[in-house]
This record gives sequence, structure tokens and C-alpha cells, in this order.
Amino acid sequence: MTINTNDMLNSILESLSRIDYIHPGDIPNIDLYMDQVTTFMDSQLASTKRHEDDKILTKTMINNYAKNNLLPPPVKKKYSKEHVLILIFIYYFKNILSIKDIESLLKPITENYFDGNGSIDMSSLYEEICRIEKERIEPLKETVKTAHEQAETTFTDLPDKDREYLQLFTFICNLSFDVYVKKQLIEKLIDSLKET
Repeated sequence: MTINTNDMLNSILESLSRIDYIHPGDIPNIDLYMDQVTTFMDSQLASTKRHEDDKILTKTMINNYAKNNLLPPPVKKKYSKEHVLILIFIYYFKNILSIKDIESLLKPITENYFDGNGSIDMSSLYEEICRIEKERIEPLKETVKTAHEQAETTFTDLPDKDREYLQLFTFICNLSFDVYVKKQLIEKLIDSLKET
């Protein structure tokens, strides 16, 4: 097994450069039925799928999100632009957080800013968060490069076959450690929300 980690790293860094988000202006300004919501999300987030048959969002998922208080209920079976924005947040959070944690995190958002109830509308809130996230791409690329460079300094005395795999394993472990630590931090922050 020959692994060209430099090609793989370049591919990863290139994909990080292409990260984009659904712009609120791309979300229809009319309320959507469930099928329209799933079709919209599938088309907008298709590039985030790992496997062709992965589901972005299903009717069952949306119903469960509403049932579990992650998503305000639809009005006459229609979902607003604000519903779609909340679904986007849920889509990204569900990969790292429990449903209960997502509920705790989104409850103040849906209570205070949904349907123009607060000092900022959902589109502006979402845009501001996306702006900050876009600014994080270049520093994130540097973090990934550093993790790769560190991995390449390991197991240098082993035969090529063993060294290549163990360096790749080290690279994955290094990236996983970052995710693990950040997940722990996120959970502690969400727990602090519950205490207030």
C-alpha cells in the first residue's frame, strides 16, 4: 500500500479552500413544503456528502427535529426561510453533538430570534457566523499542514510500508485529537448554558 500523503494533503487543503455556505439570498423567500425543503437542502449541500447515497435531510429527520424542539413547528405544513437556516445549523451540529445538546444550543436562538422576534433577524445572525467561519479557513489550513508535518517526523526508522501507514495513522490521530478537544470544549460551553 503506497499512500501519497502529499497528494492527499494537497487535496484536503484544496477542498478546504472550496468550503462555502448556503447564502440566505439563495433560500426562497416563500414558505416551502417539506418536499421542497429536502430538495433545496439536497441540492445546496450535495458537496458535503461523503458517499453518494448519504442523506442530507429526510422528512423523518425534519419531523423528529420539530418533535424534539430543535426546530419550531411548520405553519400550515410550510417552512419559512428561518426554518431552513435552523436546519442548516442542525445539519452541521448533528455530526458532532447530541440531539439534546443541539436543542440546548438552539433553544435561545429559536426563542429569541426566530420570526424576527429579536434584536437581529435569523439571516443576519447566520451571515455573521458564516463570515467568521470563512475567516477561519486559512488558519485551519495551516493547522492541518502542521499536523501533517508532525506526522511525517514519526516512525522514520521503519520500513516504507510500515512508516507510510503509521504516519498516516498519526496524521489522523493528530486531527482527531483537535476534534476531540474542541468537542469537549463545546460540550462544556453548552452545559454552562443549561446552568444559566
